[in-house]
Amino acid sequence: GTSLEEIRPTYIYKVVLLGSTSVGKSSLAYRYVKNDFKESLPTVGCSFFTQTLNLEVATVKLEIWDTAGQEKYHSVCHLYYRGAHAALLVYDITNKETLNRAKLWLRDLEKEFLPDEIVIALVGNKMDLAAEREVNTEDGEEFARTKDLLFMETSAKSNHQVNDIFMAIAQKLLQWEQEKASTPSQHGKSTVSLGES
Repeated sequence: GTSLEEIRPTYIYKVVLLGSTSVGKSSLAYRYVKNDFKESLPTVGCSFFTQTLNLEVATVKLEIWDTAGQEKYHSVCHLYYRGAHAALLVYDITNKETLNRAKLWLRDLEKEFLPDEIVIALVGNKMDLAAEREVNTEDGEEFARTKDLLFMETSAKSNHQVNDIFMAIAQKLLQWEQEKASTPSQHGKSTVSLGES
């Protein structure tokens, strides 16, 4: 007979990290994929890592794209997130301005994607510096709730909730996958988009 292994589908998802310089995007990616902490060097352009998750219902391969937060790259960024399935909007809890920047990135994403095309997570990084906190957990939570984003506070340094946020993204993507599969109306009608005037 067929083993479960053979019938379990594999999905490949592109995940992009967005946020200001020095909020810890590269550190988050590095911690997640290598389980190590680097006070990382500034990323030039973008780099990417892959991580494979063997979950019960499927194998999920995440392609994690890390981008330089510097403004001069901003113009190429819409190319960078073309085809993304998920995005992490990362801010630094000790720097209120970085949350405002994350909100601007979100506006960019909303121009490029329909709400059910991309899973977006708001991530308050640098929990290890909670003593210098400028952004309350509630503020992040509240914004995420109004925009229907996943939300977690993380620390790449102490490895707080780093795996959890990527896992939450993978599970949400799989949930969408299953909903798509069980909605027969998708077939042959995908060109008709209701709600678009």
